Amino acid sequence: MRHKIVTIVGTRPEVIKMAPVIREIERRKEVFEHILVATAQHREMLDQVLGIFGLKPDIDLGLMQPAQDLAGFASRSLTSLASVFLDLKPRTVLVQGDTTTMMTGALAAFYQGVSVAHVEAGLRSFDRRQPFPEEINRRMAGCLADLHFAPTPRARLNLLDEGVSEESIFVTGNTIVDALKSISIGAAYDDEKLSEIAADKRRLLLVTAHRRENHGSALQSICVALKRLVAQFTDIQIIYPVHLNPVVGPIVREELDQIERIHLINPVSYSDFLRLIRSCYLILTDSGGVQEEAPSFGKPVLVLREVTERPELIEAGAGRVVGTEAERIVETTARLLMDDKEYGSMSLTENPFGDGHAAERIADILARDGDQPGF
Repeated sequence: MRHKIVTIVGTRPEVIKMAPVIREIERRKEVFEHILVATAQHREMLDQVLGIFGLKPDIDLGLMQPAQDLAGFASRSLTSLASVFLDLKPRTVLVQGDTTTMMTGALAAFYQGVSVAHVEAGLRSFDRRQPFPEEINRRMAGCLADLHFAPTPRARLNLLDEGVSEESIFVTGNTIVDALKSISIGAAYDDEKLSEIAADKRRLLLVTAHRRENHGSALQSICVALKRLVAQFTDIQIIYPVHLNPVVGPIVREELDQIERIHLINPVSYSDFLRLIRSCYLILTDSGGVQEEAPSFGKPVLVLREVTERPELIEAGAGRVVGTEAERIVETTARLLMDDKEYGSMSLTENPFGDGHAAERIADILARDGDQPGF
């Protein structure tokens, strides 16, 4: 009998990082029966990236609602996924990362007595509120999962320190490296506006900032820093894809709309986002995924948070945590813009997140452990 696996996705990052694993599982049809379930936690951004990887959910729950809050979505997701698992009776539920979709998927599977395998396990900031609610989500996964696919040795140590059994932890590398290697992004942008911006030969700074812990005054402070940077350096321009979260847009547009050489744009396709990473000079971000993507392109990252759950980036010299205080952001960015040696030391580092074979390792482990009694 084939090993029935249900994979749960709800957001764009989950699809990006799970796509290589899904392909590898579906390639082994003699071993696995695979079903892809989408919660549609982020409807538009989810749909945008599913097409890039040629994926179509077998079950789309369509749970996103306008102005949804965490508790409302979590309750809908937990109830709906429990019903799905009761109907499908999978042997394993495969979840990824630290989203509310991941947490409810793992909890619903646990309630149904279904084994849980967690991709990108063991990341920790050790601050319950940063990032929020992701730090708590992934700690819960550490309690609920039967198999923990840790992307790095440090993530493995985090799990061991929490009492997770050594036999259930596997260091696989991060599947983001697999995903990036699988995409041929080409030279031309999908969005003509991006082509126009790229035609300006000024150095391009790519900015993403949207995390809940940065809402309000922290986001305003980031915007102040961006205004100071374009005023101080006439040879730069900034492009900022503004997240669809209704709390983010009004603050960003009030602070930065009509500022010369700051381009506020809607979220772009994943292919275009990778083109922006490839062509930019450096990145300022509070995103976890961007911290992982940037080293594959040799781009320095300034992390707009007080802590990061990806310290490997900092230890490799490819990134620095700068927080959200405007003066510190401007000071650190200015050094990289003015000092070629310092910039070069950050852009020429080895990728700390893996070799692009994480998905193969995960599928191998699932195939092997699926045959074990009690799994």
